Amino acid sequence: MSTLRLDLHVHSDGSYDGHEPVELLLEHAADIGLDGIVVTDHDEIDASLRAARLASDYGLVGVPGVEVSTKHGHLLAIGVEEPPDPGMGYRETAATVRDAGGVVIAPHPFQRSRHGVRRRHLTPRDGEHPVDAIEVYNSMLFTGYRNRRARRFARSQGLPGVGSSDAHYLMNLGRAYTTVEIPGPDAPANVDYGDVVAAIRDGATGVEGGRTPVRRSASQYAKGAVRKSVFAATSYAPFVSAYPVSMRD
Repeated sequence: MSTLRLDLHVHSDGSYDGHEPVELLLEHAADIGLDGIVVTDHDEIDASLRAARLASDYGLVGVPGVEVSTKHGHLLAIGVEEPPDPGMGYRETAATVRDAGGVVIAPHPFQRSRHGVRRRHLTPRDGEHPVDAIEVYNSMLFTGYRNRRARRFARSQGLPGVGSSDAHYLMNLGRAYTTVEIPGPDAPANVDYGDVVAAIRDGATGVEGGRTPVRRSASQYAKGAVRKSVFAATSYAPFVSAYPVSMRD
């Protein structure tokens, strides 16, 4: 077995609130000892697909993904090559991701100010969970309360936990990450991302890292809020005004 260190929740300049080009993210990931990142821009996947294609040039495993704006909160779709349509229900979106061969992760759950999904949308229905894993450690939180709540929920439901930086800026990359156990001794650049998806789904994960410094988190939130406002007013107004601002159920 091999252990990979992966930051599963990273934003690039392909996201309306991202900042860095994928080449710089990949280079930095390799420099700090990660084995891979998943670029999960908001409802955009082109930069993530590019990062996955280029990853082997940096000695990293390439895994595509996207952060989807569902009707009920954000959802990470890992291991997909096409983004689900935004605005669908949480369970409908999750089913679309699974049908495409991906794995479903709930990022920063219960934190409504960041469009985290409510608990009722994560509870099993007919014995089936709507997600495959819970982000139990997000390094961008100001306090540990939401992470602890996410961890307790994951344990109560028998769901795997993952950690990530949720970085929108280079220096926040890798603050928290997920360890993933995959079969074989291959170098990260030779790993098929399907093995990563399967390992997350099977719960072969661990969480490492710590909190992003508060001043960096505050800066990211402030700059992100400005970019979101501009984005809502110019590029995506019908959907953003109907969902991310009001977060109606």
